[in-house]
Amino acid sequence: MKTVPILDTYAQTFKATLGGQACRIEILQKSTGMFCSLWVGDAPIVTGVACRNLGPIVRSTYLGFIGDLAFFDTQGVSDPSSPGLGSRYLLQYLEPADLA
Repeated sequence: MKTVPILDTYAQTFKATLGGQACRIEILQKSTGMFCSLWVGDAPIVTGVACRNLGPIVRSTYLGFIGDLAFFDTQGVSDPSSPGLGSRYLLQYLEPADLA
């Protein structure tokens, strides 16, 4: 697993190289929870996925993303939210070996 650095803010878009893939990640908090979208290059992999503690964001290998992403609550079992992103709630890149 690799921790993906994120800001503690309600909305952010950033780039990261994960598993050799040039990714763009968008995290957005709404009144109904935190949501994540992921692109590799210009191709959308998933958009508007609800972020849950320990829940995979990509979920399916057929989407073409190598690995997966998930939030981990370091202090309990709550779903991610701001404040707390990047400290209490960590975004983790799970490599294929982590998913086996």
